[in-house]
Amino acid sequence: MTVQKILKALILGAPASGKGTISSRIVKRYNIEHVSSGDKLRDHIQKQTELGKEVKSYLSQGKLVPDDVMIKFMVSELKKVQDKSWLLDGFPRTVAQAQAIWKVEPVNIVLNLNVPFEVIIDRVKNRWVHLPSGRVYNIGFNTPKVMGKDDVTGENLTQRPDDKPEVVQKRLEIYESITRPVIDFYKEKGILTHFEGRTSDEIWPKVIAHLDPIFEKK
Repeated sequence: MTVQKILKALILGAPASGKGTISSRIVKRYNIEHVSSGDKLRDHIQKQTELGKEVKSYLSQGKLVPDDVMIKFMVSELKKVQDKSWLLDGFPRTVAQAQAIWKVEPVNIVLNLNVPFEVIIDRVKNRWVHLPSGRVYNIGFNTPKVMGKDDVTGENLTQRPDDKPEVVQKRLEIYESITRPVIDFYKEKGILTHFEGRTSDEIWPKVIAHLDPIFEKK
């Protein structure tokens, strides 16, 4: 599909709700840029930049990165793709962030994934990742051929510090109190759509049904 008009889309959802999976499918289907705050921050952590060290200290405690740090970082990242259609993933997480980014790069499509918290907690208990490539495995759903090893390289799989159940539980509590108002912020703008389900495969057809008409008009 050819996108003639620049679209600025945003995907919301609790930690481990499947934003990454749905985002990758959207990016592939509609040929738009994926701006993932989590991926970009993890890249900084792996390279041990000053930003990476700062972010790691917050994530290891199950805390959100402060607004001022995230706003400055994401404004800079979005400027790199300002002439293209993009999907923003993982940001904003607070109303302050939403208000700040709205002044600079207002979005016109917001997707909100509704996945029960108990499903999310159960999911991350079984999630392992190959850090160099970012390949993710879920025991019982996308199980590696050899337990604890990456299918392609044979290297060890690990759990991200922010994927451990106790950390996710704390992040979900923070999400409920801090990030929920972001949903209301975009709802008031009249550009928010909810998508409910327990798995990404259950949610994806609903996303397609919503986005296909929008992109075909462009």
